Formats: sequence, structure tokens, C-alpha cells
Amino acid sequence: MTHAMVKGSNVPLDAMAVRAVLRWTPGAGVPDVDASALLIGAGGRVRSDEDFVFYNQPRHPSGLVRRLPKRSLPEGLTDTIEADLNALDPSVDQVVIAASSDGAAFGAVRDLRILVYDAAAAGGEPLAVFDVRAETGEETAIICGELYRRGDGWKFRAVGQGYPTGLIGLATAFGISVDEAEPEPQQPAPAPPSVPPAPAPVPDSQATVLHQQPSYGYPQPAVPAPQPAYGYPQPASAQPAYGYPQPAPAAAPAPDPNFVLPPQGPQFIRP
Repeated sequence: MTHAMVKGSNVPLDAMAVRAVLRWTPGAGVPDVDASALLIGAGGRVRSDEDFVFYNQPRHPSGLVRRLPKRSLPEGLTDTIEADLNALDPSVDQVVIAASSDGAAFGAVRDLRILVYDAAAAGGEPLAVFDVRAETGEETAIICGELYRRGDGWKFRAVGQGYPTGLIGLATAFGISVDEAEPEPQQPAPAPPSVPPAPAPVPDSQATVLHQQPSYGYPQPAVPAPQPAYGYPQPASAQPAYGYPQPAPAAAPAPDPNFVLPPQGPQFIRP
């Protein structure tokens, strides 16, 4: 017989090994859901960090509580926690079954429910079913239900308590120490050194004459006389180059009065 649970209700369990199955309907915009379990001792807290079973630690060291692979069924996607209640250490008072969402809050998750099965009965009807509804829609982690001791047996309680702080907030609420290494701030990459542009050529302020290259042997126009430098008056005769006095040109030698042409061949003699 399947017990349809409402929030806060409980039901005794005859089975000593159970499967708690989370099931939801996938679709566009629906986040993925992960099942997890916390083994709670005295005082409502875990005994150590090993009492947290989730996707990064899918098996308790005792092997008595474990997370099974996800499955896709015609009814939806499932993620399952299996627990051997009868073999658990007496220091474990309850096993909390929780769900966490990845990428969005539970307000976007459709048809979330928890189904509790007898692990020894393959293909049987669930012992209890609880439709989990987010209270505010902003929750990113929800306690779906809890398996807890009552005398010599166990019971299941429908909880439906949400946490807006995700799986980390849920874990720390039960005493799990979470080391969150803060990422080091990224240093901005150094800017490449700026290379100043090459300065534009500056004309020589001392130059008074601009020399024009000849055009391959063609007659060149007369070059005008250079303008006086800086406007100062110049002497009538321009100073020689670089301002140094030049030697006077040597006088041409006088013709030799004894110069005689050499004998000429017959081809140069007039008849």
C-alpha cells in the first residue's frame, strides 16, 4: 500500500533497506536536480564530513548509504539514494534526503516528488510518495524527507524545507565544514609598451640652398641665386663654400715658342 504524504506527516517503514527516489520532469529551462543524504547523529548534526553523501562523495565509507546513477524513465528523470537502515551504526539517528538544483531555483523544477521503495522488492509499488513543492520558488536546495529512528524501527517524514543558499548552505546547517577557496583576483595583463611614432623629418634650419638633382643629362634651368640667410645682408661676392678663403686659380702657362708639330702622315699632307 502506497502512502500519499503531506508536508509534516510520517509513516512507519517495515522495510529495513530502502530506496529514496527523487523524480522530476525535464524540459527547457528546467535545471538538473541532484539527490544527497546526510547521516545525522546526536544534536542534529553529522558526526564527520564523511556523513555527507552527494555527487562528489557518492558512497558512505560504511557502504550502507550510497547514491545510485541517474536514470531516464517515461515518467521523468530520477536520482536515487539507497540506505541499509537496519545495519547503520546506532549513533546515526536519522538520514536526511535532500535535493539540490543546478543552474536555477526549484521554482523552475516541475513535478518534483520523492518516492520511498522497499529495496528488497524489485518493481514493487512505493511505500510512500510525497510531492515536493518549493515554498518561495527561490530555493536551490530542499530537504525532501527524512528517515529517522523510532524505538526499534524506522519512520519516514515528509519535510519540504527549502534553502536559498544551495547545497553548501544545507550542508553547513548540519555541521559539514565546507572549504571555499576564494579565487585569486585576476591581475590585468600589462599593457604592451607604447612605441612613440617616428618623428617627422625636420628641415635643416641652417640650410640656405636646396640642391636639385639633374634630370639625366637634360639642360637644367638656371638656378637662382641663394637667398641671404636669415635676412642678414650679404657681401657683394658670396663667400666660398663653408666660409674658408679659396686659393686664386693658377695662371695658364705661356706657349712654348719652340713647339713644333710632329711629322704628319701622307694622309694629312695636301697635294
